[in-house]
Amino acid sequence: MEKPSSGVRGAIEANTLAILDASEATKHTRDADDDRIAFLEAVRAASLLPENKSPPTLKMCEAIFKILRFGNSLELITTSCQLLNELDLEFPRVYMTNASDSSMPHELVVLQEAWSPFVLGTDISDSERATANDLTGGLIDPPGFHLLLQGLAEVSDFENFQAPDTKVLSNMLLFHYLVSVLEGDFVPRNQMYTESMIWSFVRDSSLNTILCSRKMNYKGLMKDCVTTLCGLGQYLAEYDNAVPYSGTSMVKQHEAIDTALATAFLHFGRITCAATLKLMVMVMELDSSKKNADMLGHTTRADGVRTPLAEIIQDELTYDKNILSPFLQAFKDSKWKLEIIVQFFWKYISKPSVRTRRSNVPAEDATFSGVLKCISNSSSAKSITKKIGAHAIHLLLAHGFQAFLFLSTKQMGEGLPDSKEQLAGGSVEETCKNLISVFNCLRKLDKQLEISSCAKEAIFVAATILSRRS
Repeated sequence: MEKPSSGVRGAIEANTLAILDASEATKHTRDADDDRIAFLEAVRAASLLPENKSPPTLKMCEAIFKILRFGNSLELITTSCQLLNELDLEFPRVYMTNASDSSMPHELVVLQEAWSPFVLGTDISDSERATANDLTGGLIDPPGFHLLLQGLAEVSDFENFQAPDTKVLSNMLLFHYLVSVLEGDFVPRNQMYTESMIWSFVRDSSLNTILCSRKMNYKGLMKDCVTTLCGLGQYLAEYDNAVPYSGTSMVKQHEAIDTALATAFLHFGRITCAATLKLMVMVMELDSSKKNADMLGHTTRADGVRTPLAEIIQDELTYDKNILSPFLQAFKDSKWKLEIIVQFFWKYISKPSVRTRRSNVPAEDATFSGVLKCISNSSSAKSITKKIGAHAIHLLLAHGFQAFLFLSTKQMGEGLPDSKEQLAGGSVEETCKNLISVFNCLRKLDKQLEISSCAKEAIFVAATILSRRS
């Protein structure tokens, strides 16, 4: 079917934008908000309902995005965000041809003329950057993206929680949408890189451009991700369990908060946690692809040097032991959780060999099974207990074992032999034996050692698996 011509699209743009009164762009009267809702419905009808679907024009997208950014009611921000997500699904900016057919060659399609909520690249004028993040520009540049997450990190401060307002909820939904945009751009590019080993696919992604921006504090952004994930995750877990923490009950706090805002905050808090986790996983996938490209000699000095996110997380967990448990509970991605736990242990129990910048030789036994074997040695167990404490060891081993089992089950479901399983490191039976051996070793070192509940559960599961296989 033919798509509407540029003249028709121009007429649709004029008719829909006419609903909005430009003179009331910053006003929030009831009539102005009704006009905004009517505009959103008009765009939906013009772009998503007819048979000849046509993407909205750049001006229409900008108007929708401004409503999300500066709307002052739950109805406005949720409706505008939902519409933007539906438009992105219907009209992706980046996609792979023949993505569902593995036998056909894939090609990456990038619609350069498509609208984006980000102001990126070196070709952006100073005037465009100056209007970013204000009421007239509305688009997000790298510093603006960090500023947004920084605000969420402050809101997520568990100990100093304050009643949310509509602006906080709007920022949560805005962050969720921006991460969704980054995901839609990065995932097909990274998949194409995996298939072709052409680094430019990933290098030109919006995510890499943001992280490489000299105007943004990369480490600060990643630390704010950890703070947001831990703070919101701890808050939501506390509310769900309705268990007092430090003498403060979340249930009592919510009694003093507007019911509608409180309910929305719980929902938006969950999707903000999910978006933060998604962003962190994408950054670690990007780090992995960059490391691979670096070893193959495909990167240049222009790509810069950036501390991998996994290392930043390890440092944060080392400096603040109080966030260890909230982080492990909130970080749901098993693959990268296991990687972080393994690296955290090897940071204390092994001395890395001297390597060249592009060496691809892995550390010996740098797997979860290797960690267990090392800690089951009394001298290593005593040393690492002294460094990070028994409680931290219990948490890390329990969550690591849980992630290991999930990945092993997943890989066996995909037809990969358990004995040759490489991602989690070691067979299930071997790992179960090593886990029990570790805790036996810890008990010998400290007869008064109290095994934590999560560790007891891990030991019980390991013993059950072994008994069924014997």
